[in-house]
Amino acid sequence: MTKGILGKKVGMTQYFTESGELVPVTVVEVTPNVVLQVKSNETDGYEAVQLGFDDKREVLANKPEKGHVAKAETTPKRFIREFRNVELGEYEVGKEVTVDIFQAGDIVDVTGTSKGKGFQGAIKRHGQQRGPMSHGSHYHRAAGSMGMASDASKVFKGKALPGRMGGNTVTIQNLEIVKVLVDQNAILIKGNVPGAKKSLVEIKTANSAQA
Repeated sequence: MTKGILGKKVGMTQYFTESGELVPVTVVEVTPNVVLQVKSNETDGYEAVQLGFDDKREVLANKPEKGHVAKAETTPKRFIREFRNVELGEYEVGKEVTVDIFQAGDIVDVTGTSKGKGFQGAIKRHGQQRGPMSHGSHYHRAAGSMGMASDASKVFKGKALPGRMGGNTVTIQNLEIVKVLVDQNAILIKGNVPGAKKSLVEIKTANSAQA
C-alpha cells in the first residue's frame, strides 16, 4: 500500500553514513500534515485520503475553504493533495500524519515542480545543435526548417520550437531515504529532487516498492 506526505524542499547538503561514505542528500521539511477528507467508493467512487499542508492565513481563505477544513478542526491549508491506494483504516479526519511514517532505507517517488527558466530558444530548450558561425552562414541558433514549402506547407504539431521552459510537474522515482529526523520534522533523501528551494514536494511510496 502507498504511504504519502507533503513537504517543503529546503536544499541540499552532505551526510556521512556509519561506514564513512559521503552521500549527497536533499533536505525536505515535513511538518505534520492534516487529514482533511477520507474518500471511499461508496461516497466518492474511489478510495483516497486528502492531506493538507502548510497553514494559510485566515484572511486569505474563502468560505468554502474554511468550511472544508472546519470538519478537521484545523486552519486553512496552502496545499491540498490526494493519495490513492492507501490503507483507509489508518486515517481519520483531523488526524495528523507525521514524518515518522517513513524510515531510513525506504524507497520513494518524489514529485515537484521544476524550476522555471523563462522563454528559451530551441538550443537550450531542446538541446539542438547550432549552425556554422562563420563563412557566410545565415543559420546560427534558429530552430531550423519550419516545414516543407511545396507539400505540407505547414508546421506540424510537436515541432521543437522556442518557448517557455521549466515549471513542469516532474517525478523522480526510486529515491532512497537516508535518514528521518523526527524531532526536526525533516527527511534526508539521497540525491536531488525536483523544484526550487521552499517549493512543495510530494513524497510517496515508490511504485516498485508497493506491496
